[in-house]
Amino acid sequence: MQTLKFKTTIKCNGCINAVTPFLEKSNNISNWSVDLENPERILTVETEGDSEEVQNLLSDAGYKAEMI
Repeated sequence: MQTLKFKTTIKCNGCINAVTPFLEKSNNISNWSVDLENPERILTVETEGDSEEVQNLLSDAGYKAEMI
């Protein structure tokens, strides 16, 4: 299990609701959260997978993520 952090284009709770089904369909992701207070909207993901999987899931949902 590793913890990955990403800068994202997620802006609000509505955006979080939009990405939830995409992130939860992955069996590799055990936990995730978005810090909406941070201007870079940091997504923290605990996963058995890799950063590319998370970025692809967010892309499928219509959002961008850049690993930090």
